[in-house]
Amino acid sequence: MTVIMLIFVTALFFGSVGTPLARKLALRAGFIALPKSDRAHTEPTALMGGLAIYAAAIGALGVISVFLLVTGGNPFRLQEVTAILIGASAMAAIGLWDDRFPLPPGLKLGAQVLPTVLVFVAGVRVQLPLLDIGHWNLVLNFLVTLCWILYVTNAVNYLDNADGVAIMMTASASAYFMIIAILNGQRLVSVLAAALLGASLGFARYNLPLPRSTIFMGDSGSLFLGFLLAVLGIKIRIPGNDIQVTWMVPVIILGLPIFDTALVFISRTRRGVSFFRGGVDHTTHRLARLGMDRLSVALTVSLITGALGLVALFITQATLAEAYVVAGTLALLALYVLWRLEFKASPELRVGSPKG
Repeated sequence: MTVIMLIFVTALFFGSVGTPLARKLALRAGFIALPKSDRAHTEPTALMGGLAIYAAAIGALGVISVFLLVTGGNPFRLQEVTAILIGASAMAAIGLWDDRFPLPPGLKLGAQVLPTVLVFVAGVRVQLPLLDIGHWNLVLNFLVTLCWILYVTNAVNYLDNADGVAIMMTASASAYFMIIAILNGQRLVSVLAAALLGASLGFARYNLPLPRSTIFMGDSGSLFLGFLLAVLGIKIRIPGNDIQVTWMVPVIILGLPIFDTALVFISRTRRGVSFFRGGVDHTTHRLARLGMDRLSVALTVSLITGALGLVALFITQATLAEAYVVAGTLALLALYVLWRLEFKASPELRVGSPKG
């Protein structure tokens, strides 16, 4: 528990101190997000917050790991944590390059496969409870792992569409991953989640609209955060419950970005618009058009993720019947919200245009 608190506090300190420095560096280097018709922000904003988040999380893990080694402690499983951090670093690098020199969507998605393969080889993989079908088990596990990591990583990337939204969702989600991991003796998950939580809260002060965001995380930050959240979802274990129940835990905690990406995909498919272009048709944009100000949207996202985290916490101790009743209720609620926001809503609410 002491190690987890040290990592959290260190990451929080690095994030709080490093973000203003990253902003100054971004302004000097011309790393600035300019207003566009398919983006919600209206003022030029520094675009190097991902570097501050990355440095805070990785720096905290590194400092505490060195401290534990020097004092004779046994930090973590070296091979696995090294692969995770290299994979996360690669995701951040892909995002940083895309922030400066926009990549074609196919190339950007293809580049994300390499970090996924790296962590899969190191043991970070979905283990489906299947019958013994030889090598096909491994192939199927890889495909599910690949789909999960790419979906969650890019879902967080797409959710980074308004001030403070992605970082507040990440803070809430990583807090619940940390709590559940501590309660179930999952050391690797708890320390990674603590680093993510501290770095997110340190950055949030500058990314929230107070009264406006002074720095964006960019793709470097959102891909880094999304990748680590996806990894936490794979690595979390609930030894005291059945796998048929516990697989729901990460899906529920990350329910908001999962829902938002599905909503945008369905909406753009209906309108014949490319899924890979920017737009103001995300859940957060629709909440803003319902009358919420920017800060309220960010806090609502955090509140929703927190509520989902409480449900996930309940699921860890639920019976099979209880878990599927709760999951079914959440699924019906998600379908209802989808219907209200997409199929029932006016074009003005969906895309901010009378013509849709």
